[in-house]
Amino acid sequence: MRPLTEAETKQVFEKLSKYVGSNIQRLIDRPDGVYCFRLHNDRVFYASEYHVKQASVISRENLVSFGTCFGKFTKSGTFRLHITALDYLAPYATYRVLLKPNAEQQFLYGHNIAVSGMHRITDSTPKYAGVVLFSMGEVPLGFGVAAKSSLEIRNTDPIATGIFHQADVGEYIRGEQTLI
Repeated sequence: MRPLTEAETKQVFEKLSKYVGSNIQRLIDRPDGVYCFRLHNDRVFYASEYHVKQASVISRENLVSFGTCFGKFTKSGTFRLHITALDYLAPYATYRVLLKPNAEQQFLYGHNIAVSGMHRITDSTPKYAGVVLFSMGEVPLGFGVAAKSSLEIRNTDPIATGIFHQADVGEYIRGEQTLI
């Protein structure tokens, strides 16, 4: 377990800023304490400084996990965000999409979302922006990338792809062995 290097921090914050914009500061300076990011076995963990101090007592070989896993660095060195970060990204999401009930199941199985499956999208969503997807009851389901801007979506074919899938809560079941 170690602090992120400057290059790693830049990659993590660039990825997070796609989804939460300038609200990254709210993730670090929270009212319930100061939180930080730490790297352990190519995975980036988000935890309070108190828990980081408690985990530092355990040897690296015996430490499996601490805090919340936000993502991991791949073998090529790029950062990939995990679904476990959804609970922290959803309240601060810059761009939101509400899905119709028939599109929820399709998304939870790992498919892209057609324009006809989207109930509402945040105005002024640019093309290829990171979006957090919610059910009609405002329950966060996952995150993805907008295939078209919000203006293009209103004037496009209903069967065209509107959101590219990146992660969904169904991954807890499909990939439970690889999440930690």
